[in-house]
Amino acid sequence: MLSAFANSLKIPELRQRIFFTFSLIFLCRILTAVPAPGVSTAALREVMASLNDTAGGAMQMANLFSGGALERFAIGALGIMPYISASIIIQLMTAVVPSLERLSREGESGRGKINQYTRYLTLLLCGIQGFSIASVALNAHLTFGLSQPVVIIDPWAFRILATVALTASTMLMMWLGEQITERGIGNGVSLIITVNILGSLPLALAAAKQMFFPGNGIVPTHSLFHLVTLIVLFFLVVAATVAITQATRRIPVQYARRVVGRKTYGGQSTYMPLKVNYAGVMPIIFAQAILMALAGGLKFAGDKFDIEKMQIAAGWFQFGSTPSMWVYGVMILFFSYFWVATQFNPVQIADDLKRNGGYIPGIRPGTPTANFLDNVMTRITLAGALSLTFIAVIPTLLGKHFNINFIITSFFGGTSLLIIVGVILDTMRQIESHLLNRHYDGFLQKGKLRGRR
Repeated sequence: MLSAFANSLKIPELRQRIFFTFSLIFLCRILTAVPAPGVSTAALREVMASLNDTAGGAMQMANLFSGGALERFAIGALGIMPYISASIIIQLMTAVVPSLERLSREGESGRGKINQYTRYLTLLLCGIQGFSIASVALNAHLTFGLSQPVVIIDPWAFRILATVALTASTMLMMWLGEQITERGIGNGVSLIITVNILGSLPLALAAAKQMFFPGNGIVPTHSLFHLVTLIVLFFLVVAATVAITQATRRIPVQYARRVVGRKTYGGQSTYMPLKVNYAGVMPIIFAQAILMALAGGLKFAGDKFDIEKMQIAAGWFQFGSTPSMWVYGVMILFFSYFWVATQFNPVQIADDLKRNGGYIPGIRPGTPTANFLDNVMTRITLAGALSLTFIAVIPTLLGKHFNINFIITSFFGGTSLLIIVGVILDTMRQIESHLLNRHYDGFLQKGKLRGRR
């Protein structure tokens, strides 16, 4: 594998793509460090330290995806997540809106229009979220009882400046991600999110060192047994995440032989890979968003109208409590099937196979093929959804039962680990395709130049 990385730098085009990608990622990291105008950084740190578990779960997750920009209220505090949200919304609408579905079938021109709609929606979401975050920052010192205000300039001037700065930064990150996809090594937006998450790794290691080896004669809060257990558990969870990300069910497909003139087409055997975790990380994102919105809405309504039952219900749905974990798991199962139902179309796949002269051995073309694919996808989605649920709840269980900091547990499962593993595997495939095209071995074999003596 190390020789494969070395070979990557021997190909001029691939070397240029790698350096270009690193330079744009460096620009994205700069955006997460430049503070927004009119903000007191000391007050911001006090806010992040005083967050309760419910708000902390949402805020800490958003801070993780922004690469720590949210706690600094940097101009990159929104990160690239508005673009991801807009892409998810447009993708779901494509499955249910006939006009968008027709656009998706029109090839490159249709996809270009859908991408344009995604950018417009991203701009709208950035304006809404930026203005909301600015408004929250204005009242943060009252909400959390701080000794000093977070905003030190005129309120409306701050709202306008912060909204414009946050929106412009996110749109710039979106453009940089597209440039990485086109002129870099691919997966531009996903790479930006991954690098932002990995940006918290030094803080996680420092927190782990403080937990197990505090020094200065301070008694550690956890024993070495807990440290060994965490290390073993980390490798097991990473291995399980890679396995569930790579797992596929191969459906054999046979193409009929056709003779057109003097040429013979078809006749070969291949397979159709159906991913066990077809929905990827989407069920976790949906479940987290709804659960936290539900808890926040109940708490706000209970405090606003002084309704005791709503306040009690807000405690039930507080992220990390036992009832919320049961609801969280059920929602992950539901959204796994929901995503497959909206994105996987067995009727269309069966029609495409029939049109191209392909069939599944033992299954009649047409409706029987569609029913067979639907049954297979239903069964393997259950296995994928259960595995996804297990991976998603690991950080919460570690944090609750072993009293471990969120920044440490976020690397043991959940959304962050699934994103990191998926993006790294996809990026390795992109680099490996360039190596194989230049007659180099990939990451799975010893790196050497083929065909030379």
